[in-house]
Amino acid sequence: MKPPFSLFPLCTALALAGCTQVATVKEIRPAGLESTARAGGPIATLGLQIAAAESAWQKVDRNPSDAGAQQAYNSAVSQIFGSLRDAKLTPWTAPIEAGNHTLAWQRHSNPEWNPARYELIPADRLQISGTAFDARETKAGLGAPLVAKRIADQLHEYAPTPHFYYGATAIARFEGSRCVLSLEDPLKSETVRIGRRTVPLAADYTAPLAMMTVEMDPGKMGVPRLLHPAKFADTTRISRLEPFDPNKTVVLVIHGLMSSPATWIPLINHLRADEDVRRNYQFWFFSYPSGYPYSYSAALLRNELDQAEKHYPMKKKMVVIGHSMGGCISRLLITDSDRRIWDQMFSMPPEKMEIAPEHKHILTESTIFRHRPEIGRVIFISAPLRGADLAGGRLGRLGAKLVKLPGDMLSIGKEESRYEKSAAGHKHLDRFPDSVDTLAPDNDFVVALHTVPIKSGIPYHTICGDRGKGDAPNSSDGLVPYWSSHLPDAKSEKVVPSHHNAQDNPVAIEEVHRILREHAR
Repeated sequence: MKPPFSLFPLCTALALAGCTQVATVKEIRPAGLESTARAGGPIATLGLQIAAAESAWQKVDRNPSDAGAQQAYNSAVSQIFGSLRDAKLTPWTAPIEAGNHTLAWQRHSNPEWNPARYELIPADRLQISGTAFDARETKAGLGAPLVAKRIADQLHEYAPTPHFYYGATAIARFEGSRCVLSLEDPLKSETVRIGRRTVPLAADYTAPLAMMTVEMDPGKMGVPRLLHPAKFADTTRISRLEPFDPNKTVVLVIHGLMSSPATWIPLINHLRADEDVRRNYQFWFFSYPSGYPYSYSAALLRNELDQAEKHYPMKKKMVVIGHSMGGCISRLLITDSDRRIWDQMFSMPPEKMEIAPEHKHILTESTIFRHRPEIGRVIFISAPLRGADLAGGRLGRLGAKLVKLPGDMLSIGKEESRYEKSAAGHKHLDRFPDSVDTLAPDNDFVVALHTVPIKSGIPYHTICGDRGKGDAPNSSDGLVPYWSSHLPDAKSEKVVPSHHNAQDNPVAIEEVHRILREHAR
């Protein structure tokens, strides 16, 4: 999903011509009971579906291990919600008389789950494919998995796309002639009480991720946001993937160069299949235009965290996972630079520089920072923490020239050049650096950062790829060499048989899983 920056010109041409389908979702409307009641209209169809659900429900109540009855129940409840959606019927507004039953709604204790806010889409209608989904992660149990889609308030709700896509599971309970529908959150509840029994709750964890990824359209986010970051400044955001739960630890994932949050979908898809992960964690994205120097992107993230935590205060310290350049951003979140980076790069303190105040602000925010106290652990995946030779080579220099930084940053480059220090081994530019520049090993910011340690007391882990060659420490994932991604004081290190996109590798996913289990303990 993420093309390598060493092949920058070729990748640009390919990306503009078209890209591999990361996710596709096709809705199939199944033929079922509705065809037998077409002449009677949607209410007649609904009556047959409710009767089928009741018959199966009675069998499940007598024998919860009856897999055939469970399947029949789930299918009938899914068809009920399909009919409600197709005919635009709303039993949550007023009960509906259908056949021998009254269809009613059970209000959820959490107002987030008000059905009037959602389009409720039966998950069994959805065919999912694409490079991000090598498996459809589901859980056997009772209930009809749905995708609950609603319009999001981008300003205050921190949605990854214009809509939220939540997983929900529908339940139909029977009280005499009443059929009472309800929604359960499968990321919060593992079981459901029905009749005299408590049984596992069915779930589809993949369907909402797939629909979100399609709307995200990651193919239009990678290269354009690298080449023209200012045009996509409004795509800089933290976003959440599920209703916020202050009792769950936030896992904040940060993508890399020429990428998007979709790079994390395979990892999240597999992790959510584990009950311990569902019970302990919730996932957030940080999305940003990757043409900016990563020191500036880290400053943007710090501001986004300040704003998000006003709306969603955390009880537990978050885990941050950064891939590639996202790992470099993550490194700055657990670092106290004080003035050490600044003093190595510039000949005088910021208060004595005669440059525009807004330019001085960008420079100081990018070089003088404190660690984030809300972060409790970091996982670096394929992170060029000491740079990568390819970024400083001929193709890297060509790629850097293609990035069009905004005018204010170009002006900063002209102003700051008067105050830059010269030192052997440092790479000085006659302009403000972009993201490719700050991945070069001899970039002055990268060299200065090497002298500043990671904040003590925050555990961190590294995952590196060796392309299956087993040649560490002389290995490389094809883009980032081991010497750059290796951290000697890491809590753990895992070298996996992967190219640069190690976050997709099954061994790496299991390593992240292991670290999260350790963190939860």
